[in-house]
Amino acid sequence: RIPTAVRASDDLRTVTLVGGGDPTLDKAALRALATETARALKAGKAPSVRLRYDASAYSGPTHHPIGPNENIAPMSALMLNEGRQDDSVKGPAARTEDPAGDAARAFAGYLKDAGVATKGAPAPGRPAKTSRTVATHLSAPLSGLVERALTNSDNDIAEALARQTAIAAGQPADFTGGRRAVTAGLKKLGLPLKGVNIADGSGLNREDKVTAALLAGLLARAADPAHPELRPVLTGLPVAGFSGTLSSRYTSEAGGTGFIRAKTGTLTGVNSLAGTVVDTQGRLLSFAFLASGTTAPTEAQKALDKLATALGAGKR
Repeated sequence: RIPTAVRASDDLRTVTLVGGGDPTLDKAALRALATETARALKAGKAPSVRLRYDASAYSGPTHHPIGPNENIAPMSALMLNEGRQDDSVKGPAARTEDPAGDAARAFAGYLKDAGVATKGAPAPGRPAKTSRTVATHLSAPLSGLVERALTNSDNDIAEALARQTAIAAGQPADFTGGRRAVTAGLKKLGLPLKGVNIADGSGLNREDKVTAALLAGLLARAADPAHPELRPVLTGLPVAGFSGTLSSRYTSEAGGTGFIRAKTGTLTGVNSLAGTVVDTQGRLLSFAFLASGTTAPTEAQKALDKLATALGAGKR
């Protein structure tokens, strides 16, 4: 789980909201953090405080190489609802240019609601070494974040997972650290990496290069009883005609509805589909179909859907 914490100075005059990299932190969780913080401050008879916020868990460029975009927020270890400026929880949306600052300002408002005023505007800063944690919120388990990222094709969670992988591997929590850590993890699984380049977590970078062999091999590893830690890679896949990014597809491909689970991949001129299907003999098959240079996205998606359906029907 990814923590978001509040740390208070010894004299309780300064509190710091510390982001750990959870992009799914929502208003309810932030309000609960404020309520818990206010309880600790009131016990210490501190009616007002200076508020700092710390997003230093991440390093490197703030923006993804594609720049400001409705499909992904600026990279920040502290953000509220993926930096969305509406009440949506998935799909494209206008994003803030200051995720950490916005989260801190919202936290200040919740502190005020709980009876603790803040002196001045929240400012960036790290907690003192002698400070103590007075409130903590934990994200859903990483397995749940993996499932959510796959089902909704969530770029923000995907980037966060790459950085968490980097942190666990002792690498910097930036694009370069994520690339090194993820590549090392794939290599450890014995997957084919020839022609593969992992440039980010979301796949939005045009420098990303993957092969069908890598994707199909990873899915096969995820189904292997020897790798239960990879099972969320399968359980998070959208179900054809029912959930996530496949909820509106396979409406005319009845043979695949409910039997195919797959992750979509879409960029301008690029369409892909990788997942699993149960064939007529009851076998669970993994597949990956990649198309580059496409000029008609809808037609390309239909072609990919037909390929997966044919595979399930036993056609070769």
